[in-house]
Amino acid sequence: MVRRVVTGHDENGKAIVVSDGPAPFEITNPQRPGYVSTDIWRTNATPAPIVATPEEPTLGPRRQMPAKNGTVMRVNRVMPETDDIRRMSPEQSKQLFAALGNEQASTFGKNGRHPLMHRTQTIDYVVILAGEIYCVLDNTEVLLKAGDMLVQCGTNHAWSNRSNAPCDILFVLIDGAFDADLASKLDGR
Repeated sequence: MVRRVVTGHDENGKAIVVSDGPAPFEITNPQRPGYVSTDIWRTNATPAPIVATPEEPTLGPRRQMPAKNGTVMRVNRVMPETDDIRRMSPEQSKQLFAALGNEQASTFGKNGRHPLMHRTQTIDYVVILAGEIYCVLDNTEVLLKAGDMLVQCGTNHAWSNRSNAPCDILFVLIDGAFDADLASKLDGR
């Protein structure tokens, strides 16, 4: 469980703690034993409205993506990769992404080189909190370790934990839109 502290304001405008406890929305997937994704917070506009006592923004069906002009902050625990993941078919990959609420993100059946390859129209700030993981791209990959940070700019990618320990990752997804010239090069990919 991830502890989440949310602040706000009292009736006099003084800063207070509104909630302090486990983040209320976690998702697991039987296709990925040990995988846990915890939504910490969501915004639905830019600029984000700041109110005295914010309502819980993470409940409801799983949504991988932020709302239009919004953000998502989440922490994922990625377990060491299994042979079942490596042998996943394109259809199984789509089903996995459908369970995350984003089937169309899966690119494995097109030309992705890893079963968990996907692309989103977001800028993602990624911080490796514990462990290590490979960020697999179209033709290359990079090993990220605890403390490393990555800025993901709408690229086709997968996360591959080839170690023998879990990897905890903090993600902040920011709604984006592909530049028209770039989008024309990505069609069908």
